[in-house]
Parts: sequence; C-alpha cells; structure tokens
Amino acid sequence: MTDEFAAASAAKNGQPLLRMDGVGRTFQMGEVAVVVLTNITLDIRRGEFLALVGPSGSGKTTILNLIGGMDRPSVGSVLYKGRNLADASDRELTRYRREEVGFVFQFYNLVPNLTARENILVSTEIASAPRDADEVLRLVGLEDRAEHFPAQLSGGEQQRVSIARAVAKNPELLLCDEPTGALDFKTGKRVLRLLVDLNRQLGKTVVVITHNAALAEVADRVVHLRSGEISSMEENQNPVAPEEVVW
Repeated sequence: MTDEFAAASAAKNGQPLLRMDGVGRTFQMGEVAVVVLTNITLDIRRGEFLALVGPSGSGKTTILNLIGGMDRPSVGSVLYKGRNLADASDRELTRYRREEVGFVFQFYNLVPNLTARENILVSTEIASAPRDADEVLRLVGLEDRAEHFPAQLSGGEQQRVSIARAVAKNPELLLCDEPTGALDFKTGKRVLRLLVDLNRQLGKTVVVITHNAALAEVADRVVHLRSGEISSMEENQNPVAPEEVVW
C-alpha cells in the first residue's frame, strides 16, 4: 500500500479496520436519480466475520462495491485504516484492491483455459506479499486438483479455487458475494466451513453478503438491510458451526 495507508494504519491501531460514515449512493438513470443507499454508518472490526443480509435490491452489493474500492459514495466517507477511500486516487484504489482485498463471487469467475494453480498464480502476480499457490491449494483441500481446468472441477471445487485465489493475495479483508448461492446445500456448507476457518485460523476479516438469513448464524455480527438502509444490527454471542446450518 501507499505510505499514506501504512501511516494511517499505524495511527489508528485498535480502531475499526473499516468505517462507513453517513454513506449514501445515488445513481443517475437518465433524468431520474435512483437512491440505492441512505445514511449507512457501519464499523467493520478487524478479524470479525460479518454478514450483510437482505433481499434483492436492499443495497448489499453496492455496500460491498464501496468497501472493495470498486465504487465511490455519493456522500459520506469510507475509511480504511483511517484513510478515506472516497478521496483516494484511481491508482490508490487499484493498489488497495490488489493488496488489501480479496474477492469471492457467486459464479467463481475463473479463467477457463487456466488450471486451478494457474488461476491462483494470476492473483499472486499482482500482490506485493502473496502466499504460495500450492500452500493455499492445500489450505482449501485441492492440492490433488492443481492441474485440473475449471471444467474438470465441480461447482464446489471451483468455488474453493476462487477462495484460494482471493486468499493467495494475502489480503486483510475478504469480501464474499453470495459465496454459496450457486451451490447445493451440502457443498454450500463445506464452502461456509472454509470461510469460517479462514476467519478463525488465519485471522482474516470476512464480510459475506447474502439473501439467505440462515447463513448469518455462523457470523459474529449480522447487519440487516432493507431498501438501502440498515434496518437492524445484532451481535451473535454463540455463532453456529457451519455443519449445523439449515436452509
């Protein structure tokens, strides 16, 4: 990261990893202004597993895009380690996405003509302090599938490669957009277990957005969204093991 990010990190030791303060997002659709988010104030704590839950159109993906530096708020601030991403240059945001954030998507987004290992190596080439590709393949239990192409892998295996690719960058923050949405119940629980293990064992800060409230049972904290606003927020004193989740 830039010296500004590093300095801010040192200065804000013990503060939230990321803070959204009074964030709003409006999109212009021709002559119509569409308000997607209104007055979102949210702290993301270092090392927590946070679930953002809400129906389609509630603003979940927009929040994820703002946290991930893929979009800027119309109003308010998004502070990462004390540095306002809303004021960062395009170059700084690119570096932020490369080095601080790992993304996991619902539909994997793997390169079809690259093997599992090669898909991970693409990620490590843009990171400043990446993990070893074979190490992360072992971490997700796919060391014996390293030379397989995406078409030769099951949906669950492809999602695990996607997670390995994100983790290989060695990011501070792991953002997951409906990570079990395209998977069957049994496979989805395995992927959920992997995300929980990455959070608990590696200390990664994990943010999962989902419309499935059952998945939130594994989280440390649950934020409910409706119509672009936070409708409620709750601490989960006794997170459920992924194997016990039913949906």
